[in-house]
Amino acid sequence: MKIKLSLLLTFLALVLATDLSAQNKIQFDESGYQSVLQRSKKEHKPVFYMLYATWCAHCNKMKSEVFTDTLVVNFINKNFIPAWQDVEKGEGDFFKKKFGIRFYPTFLFLDEDGKELYNTSGEFKSEAFVTEAKNALTKEKQIVYLEQQFLADVSNGDKCLAYLSALNKGRDRSLLSPIAQKYLATQSDAQLVSSTNWKIIANGVTDIQSREFQYVLQHQKEFEAVASPKRVQRKIENIVTELLTLPVEFKDTIGYEKKRLIAQTIHTRKNDSLLFDFDMRIAEKTLNWKKYKTVTKASADEFAAKDAKTLMEIAANYWKHVADTESLKYAIRWAHQSLALNDTYDTQVILARLYQKIKENKEALIWATKARDRNAALGWKTKEADDLLTELTQK
Repeated sequence: MKIKLSLLLTFLALVLATDLSAQNKIQFDESGYQSVLQRSKKEHKPVFYMLYATWCAHCNKMKSEVFTDTLVVNFINKNFIPAWQDVEKGEGDFFKKKFGIRFYPTFLFLDEDGKELYNTSGEFKSEAFVTEAKNALTKEKQIVYLEQQFLADVSNGDKCLAYLSALNKGRDRSLLSPIAQKYLATQSDAQLVSSTNWKIIANGVTDIQSREFQYVLQHQKEFEAVASPKRVQRKIENIVTELLTLPVEFKDTIGYEKKRLIAQTIHTRKNDSLLFDFDMRIAEKTLNWKKYKTVTKASADEFAAKDAKTLMEIAANYWKHVADTESLKYAIRWAHQSLALNDTYDTQVILARLYQKIKENKEALIWATKARDRNAALGWKTKEADDLLTELTQK
């Protein structure tokens, strides 16, 4: 009898320990979107979804430090159905497309029908994250409520801005454009220059050819007065970047050239420098080294003259992918220029390799030796320089 009682007590202790353990951590549901919504309907709780990537350091820190904190665990378990999704697996693409996700981690708060109540992204401390989660439960801060308020009065700039601000947290900005345009259509050109309207343009306008953005370009000083020169310049850079990034990433040279024609209508030195960077990137991505040479020879001295890292990267690409001596001499000059700005082992090795490639072995030996001696004195790696010195001395 005593043995049976002892076994029963042990069993109860294990059950209790298991239950306490479950209560002391967030049990993230991985059963899938529709299954999670069904749980939400059954338990009458909104859903908290974490969208993460395994390579994302911020995601991993949130998992290990924030979602193990008792403050967060208790609040999430009490108020939400917690779930998460690796964006590179399973339903990851569905979430990215449906909610316009761009950054990780992103945290979505949904009602039982899958309507978005609130969202935020990035890394938080425990207290700050609980504050965000409380916002998701506050009617006046929920996206559904803010949308209703805006649609009831689309000419109200404050309501439009509140709605945009709730949406614009790690989201694809192009999804915000229809909202901004609905409001801005109620504003005359003269009305556009105001603090509120600038914020709406900055957050919601993505079309470089739109009336509103063209008005910003034509009245830059006026907008700088209600915002700041730095903010206006950043918007100009962002809208060009958003225009050109996708064709570069997808190696769409035809689409890139069409969009570049639009971007180059902005006649500023800063924009020209930005176009130079994009021109190099698409040439490099498409392995069009002839185009890469044309771009860098035409503009590197103007736009990269004080950028040691870019000069070094250009020189490295010439060493790897360019054969003619005339062009390699350009690269040698850029490598020297990079060293004058920032004397590094890697650039010294690249310079030595460039001299080796044009068969100036004496100079190659000098720079390979400098690179080796530099890192050896610091106790750092010298393998690349050692290998090059071996190649040069064995010939």
